[in-house]
Amino acid sequence: MPFEQRLGQEQRQIQKLVLTQQMQQSIRILRYNIEDLHDFMQQKQLDNPFVKIKTSSIKRTVDSGKSFSLEDELVSRQTQSLPEYLLSQVHLTMRKTILRGWVVFLIDHLDQNGYLTLDIDTICQQTQVDQTTLIDALTLLQQLDPPGVGARNLQECLLLQIENDDRSPLLALEIVQDHFEELADHRWKEIATAIGTSTSEVQQSFEYIKTLSPAPGAAFQTDSLSYIYPDLLVDVSTDHRKIEVKLSSENQPQIIFNQKYYEKFSKSADVDVKAYLNEKRAEYISLENNLAQRGQTILRVGKVIVDHQQDFFLDKTHPLKPLLLRDVAQKLGLHESTISRAVHGKYLKCNFGVFELKTFFKRAVTTSQHDDLSVDEAQSQIKALIDAEKLDKPLSDSQLANLLKQNGILLSRRTVAKYREELGIKSSIKRKKI
Repeated sequence: MPFEQRLGQEQRQIQKLVLTQQMQQSIRILRYNIEDLHDFMQQKQLDNPFVKIKTSSIKRTVDSGKSFSLEDELVSRQTQSLPEYLLSQVHLTMRKTILRGWVVFLIDHLDQNGYLTLDIDTICQQTQVDQTTLIDALTLLQQLDPPGVGARNLQECLLLQIENDDRSPLLALEIVQDHFEELADHRWKEIATAIGTSTSEVQQSFEYIKTLSPAPGAAFQTDSLSYIYPDLLVDVSTDHRKIEVKLSSENQPQIIFNQKYYEKFSKSADVDVKAYLNEKRAEYISLENNLAQRGQTILRVGKVIVDHQQDFFLDKTHPLKPLLLRDVAQKLGLHESTISRAVHGKYLKCNFGVFELKTFFKRAVTTSQHDDLSVDEAQSQIKALIDAEKLDKPLSDSQLANLLKQNGILLSRRTVAKYREELGIKSSIKRKKI
């Protein structure tokens, strides 16, 4: 069979995306958090003799998640987290019941300082759980160690600690319970007159109250506290009607071009020198544009997030609505990958804490109520139901789906199985113990 080789030309049209060096740098800069961005800019200053990076000392903020009127240094290197410590107490002191399951549910909704982040009335509406059951579960939670855990505000946190301390002054409970605002303003005479005692006794009670912890869960943080550099600042007006979002100018590096130094060499007739000058000036312009674009992109994304999650900043319970990366991408006409880079490692600071932007994204699940429930909430209920099951008769995924349906959450068996696996919980067959 003869072998025949034919040569010819064929024209093809291929669409190919080529990332220029400037585009690659823009993507890299957007991905950096503030600390990495400063390191990157310092390196660019070394590479370009005409570029100077002006960096004010970065304003460091502790990621506490909540602010308090009573200051406390949050330093710890505990090996056990707050949820782990609380769950160990639950398993040792409570029988497997539905009520214990709801205690576990509430533990899942404590912030790192030990405060309850959800509103009892709201969760009752969303899940159709009996309010008495949920209040009983909260009472059990608030009886656990450390004292003050499960509080919904600073006042309740202090009251729980006073009630748990047999050595507390007699007047401390009454002062915190009935005269908390006056106490915060140091209006000793007004308090003394109201309760019929001396100002010195009121001051003595205050000295004791200052020894209480405003953040009972902070000592259980698994890592030593790190410093956070917020990109965004969120300011809520005093009347809670307007929310302003802006870039944190104190943390943003500023790039300056040394024009005098540049002009000194620009008079040279050497072709290589002129080419070098043009290259370095172009690098400066590109860097300046990419830096400005990073700030504007993060600001635009932040404004969309804050606008969607207004209730988080206006409501004292800080509820979160379901929100996806694609929702923000569609709103701004950007790619999801751009939104992902803009939120990863970026933080905003408001009057009650510092939060990573990605924490404002929550998946939604279908419920029989008007308001959507986040996936985190649904997973917490699955975890609570499994925690209350009998060891010899664990709940199947179908049974879990039926129980969730009774609480107003409509999930298929497959979805329940998916959420269960995401929680790291084994199937009912593997959970069964005889």
